Amino acid sequence: MMKGSSEYYHCKECNFETSRWLGRCPNCGAWNSLLAIDVSERNVKIEKKDLAKPISKLKYTGDEQRYMTGIAEFDRVLGGGIVPGSLVLLGGEPGIGKSTLALQIAQQLIDIVGKILYVSAEESLRQIYLRATRLSVSSELIYLLSENNLEKIVAQMLEIKPKIAIIDSIQIINDSNIPSAPGSVAQVKSCTSRLMEIAKKENIALLIIGHVTKDGGIAGPKTLEHIVDTVLYLEGERFQSYRLLRSIKNRFGATNELGIFQMENNGLKEVKNPSKILLTSREQPIPGTVTTITFEGSRPLAVEIEALTSSSYLNYPRRLTTGVDYNRVSLIIAVLENKIKIQLQNKDIYINTAGGIKISEPAIDLGIAVAIISSIKNLAIPLDTVVFGELGLTGEVRSVGLCERRLKEAQNIGFKKCIIPYDNGQHISKKYDHLEVKTINNINDIVSLLNK
Repeated sequence: MMKGSSEYYHCKECNFETSRWLGRCPNCGAWNSLLAIDVSERNVKIEKKDLAKPISKLKYTGDEQRYMTGIAEFDRVLGGGIVPGSLVLLGGEPGIGKSTLALQIAQQLIDIVGKILYVSAEESLRQIYLRATRLSVSSELIYLLSENNLEKIVAQMLEIKPKIAIIDSIQIINDSNIPSAPGSVAQVKSCTSRLMEIAKKENIALLIIGHVTKDGGIAGPKTLEHIVDTVLYLEGERFQSYRLLRSIKNRFGATNELGIFQMENNGLKEVKNPSKILLTSREQPIPGTVTTITFEGSRPLAVEIEALTSSSYLNYPRRLTTGVDYNRVSLIIAVLENKIKIQLQNKDIYINTAGGIKISEPAIDLGIAVAIISSIKNLAIPLDTVVFGELGLTGEVRSVGLCERRLKEAQNIGFKKCIIPYDNGQHISKKYDHLEVKTINNINDIVSLLNK
């Protein structure tokens, strides 16, 4: 900006700033997108209480106060509950259940925190009321507001002084001081920054709901995710009943936790034993299926992996995966072809994880390999057998972390036999009743075990 100038120009499309007007934005190339913004110079006076302090003079307790919602799956993902004054961003596809979850959280917290403000910029009060009635949400301490003007929302927050405010959704909120449409980069950034300022000043915990783009990311600038304290994603197929709540960023806890819910007529219900829902209830073993134990955060999960191999009449056989990494599956196929001489170059191969869960942990490598072997050899794996281990390019089966917790989960579910890496087997500290543990060093060993 030029010295002495009282305005600058701001691109409503890409957030670019310049000191003079241009017909075309030099950053994004948009025409007539530069808007004049008035700037008033002001001298900042720093009071004594606002001076930076030496770290040795600060005294804070290690335990943070948190609002426990009583929804164990939600609290686990957050790291123990909602921290007062924090900003939680909840993203997900339309219709996945974001507003439903927010209303249920509000109902659970009224006895703990008192006043809660629910702001809906997309729906009328009648629409919110109908959803709340279906979810059995009713309290004089839950205030509903249908408004998209930022100034009015801030005024309501300062008047009601809630302990928790829910904003549904941030892409519809409009700041009249920014000359651009709601949902633009400038609007989302400005509205979130203003709400954060009020939340930190008044110690209000904010739950902000955000839309997602076609690519699955939260709509708006990436700055939005940097501003907030926690970023959560609610995932799942709209036409299936299960929903997965993941933490992508969390300043107050771990970022690898997973919460599992089931959508019912009266809202989202916690899934107490997710391993049960991820396993099929068939009575007879079927070739191409095997069970493995993976970890999502601090929780072990038993997941069924399915493989299907069929003759291909294409020059390039199909390789399709659902729930597992495509490149990882390609490496496993190459190892099987090279080390145990299975002919797969003329086979279409399809890999799927039952229940729609996505797994990126290397510990499922052995499960994928066994499922492919089972399918190509038409060999059914017993229903009471579980496998896990990481597969190296030379064919060795490498050890994985948290082995004993995986074995305990397998025992609790009722498995009778477990195939694990040799190194893990040498460090098991106790024996497991009714669970036979077999160890292997190399992928070649698995063939002899499966034939027994």
